[in-house]
Formats: sequence, C-alpha cells, structure tokens
Amino acid sequence: MLISKPVAEGIRAGTVTQAFRRWDAPRVTVGGTQLTSAGLVRFDAVSRVRDPDRLTERDARRAGLKDLAALRRQMSPDGHRPSARGGRGGDTVYRIRLSWAGEDPRVVLRDTLPDDDGLADLTRRLARLDARPSGPWTREILEWIRDNPRVVARTLAQQRDSPLLPMKVDIRKLKALGLTISHDVGYELSPRGQAYLDHAAGSDGSDGS
Repeated sequence: MLISKPVAEGIRAGTVTQAFRRWDAPRVTVGGTQLTSAGLVRFDAVSRVRDPDRLTERDARRAGLKDLAALRRQMSPDGHRPSARGGRGGDTVYRIRLSWAGEDPRVVLRDTLPDDDGLADLTRRLARLDARPSGPWTREILEWIRDNPRVVARTLAQQRDSPLLPMKVDIRKLKALGLTISHDVGYELSPRGQAYLDHAAGSDGSDGS
C-alpha cells in the first residue's frame, strides 16, 4: 500500500487516522505494519465502504486530504491511479484505520553499537553479501561512504564503474543492517557502521584508512 510522506507524517502526528483505497479485495492485513518514511504504520482495521457517496469532509481530513472533493477524485473509478501491484484499482472502496507503530527499526539499529557477538554476526552477514561472482563489495562501499559523506550516489557509481540502480540496491542492503544513513543527497556512515569498520580494520591489522 503506497503511503506518501505527508500522509505518513500525519499518521505519526496523529492527525491522519485512516486511508481509503479502491481494491477488489483488501490488500493489507489487520494488525500488520508497513515501513514508511515516518516510521512504522499499523493497520488497525479494514472495512468496506458500502456507500462512498456518504463520505464526509471529516473523512477526507482524517485521510490527510484537503477536502471531500479531493477524496472523491481519489476514489473515482475513472480517476483512480494505478495500484502498487499493477493495473487499476478495483470496484470496492475500503476504509483502512491507521496508527503510528514506532520508529523505523533501522533508525534505532544504526545508533546501536554492536558488542562482540553483534560484530561477529555482522561479519557473517556481510560475508554472505560479498559471496557473489563479482567479488566482495561491502567494505569498499562502506569505506567510500565514510570518506565521502553526503556525496551524490552517481559519483560513487562512476568511480566504481557500476550501474547506478543496482549499486543503490546494494547500499539499501547495508542500510537494512543499520550501517548507513540515507540523506536527500548521498549517504553517511552510521555509528554502527563505523564500529564495524573499526572492528574490521583491527582484525586485519590496518588503520582503517
């Protein structure tokens, strides 16, 4: 389910408590969560809207929309945008109750310094990422990000002679482990990432530079 940044921020602040989607069947699970730009969002309830014409201005505002006219445009079969799964929306309007469920776990993780067991686990995980025909890449990228914070990703791709989009996928894998921080432009090594590099440098006897 696509949740825009303004709506996600509204859910976090408590001003947005619901969303409306036109589906053939519910595509979220009650009690489930989704990671958004503002953290985790929980799906508290999903119900069919039997008469969309009875939706109100309050419904629209609680969905993060300007007014009822905007909600009606969004729910119009003719004006509904393609869904995240491809194709167009279904024939049924659903109301999804939403609440903020907590911080992005990656944000919490990146500030958590690993102990010896954590460092050993990171080493194993990164070794698995490195085990591909093109050879090891994780430490090289982490060290480049450390030395070039907030530099546009395209520069890194050019220096590595790598396609940009696959490289961004690789960096997202490092972010999922709490090792990097994404910015509007470029990346930055997290405290957890720095701790890993310090450990790796100590293990191979280098100074990390």
